[in-house]
Amino acid sequence: MALLAIGAGSAVARAADTLAFAAPTAAPSATTPVIGTLRVTLAMFLVLGAVLAAAWLTRRLRGAGGTSAGGLEVLAQVSLGTRERAVLLRVAGRQVLIGVAPGNVRTLHVVDSSGDAAAPAASAAVAAAGVEMSRPSFKSLLLKSLGK
Repeated sequence: MALLAIGAGSAVARAADTLAFAAPTAAPSATTPVIGTLRVTLAMFLVLGAVLAAAWLTRRLRGAGGTSAGGLEVLAQVSLGTRERAVLLRVAGRQVLIGVAPGNVRTLHVVDSSGDAAAPAASAAVAAAGVEMSRPSFKSLLLKSLGK
């Protein structure tokens, strides 16, 4: 029995020694699932805001380069189908109506700066009505090129 008491005493002493030199237990973390979710959500909104700001800045800088590149200016455009458009351009004093389709661009009509034979007559009629006409409308050019 005495042997058992001595053995138990030494086991308790060893346990006390190991506890005295053991690393202190870490305090419970302050990060709860709610705080972690909030941090992830905040980071997501921050990244999304940065992407939107970069897109806005890109659009602003693209428009600041100038509207006329080498004397080419888009005056108007109209969708003719899901992937087809008619575009009215001004190129070196001429107005050019082009048809744009996937893999295909065609010139539909060209109006010189002096105009067509019908343009002065229309201009005189409009001037008589008291309205000044600086250039033919996109609709009239499109109808004329279609033969209507």
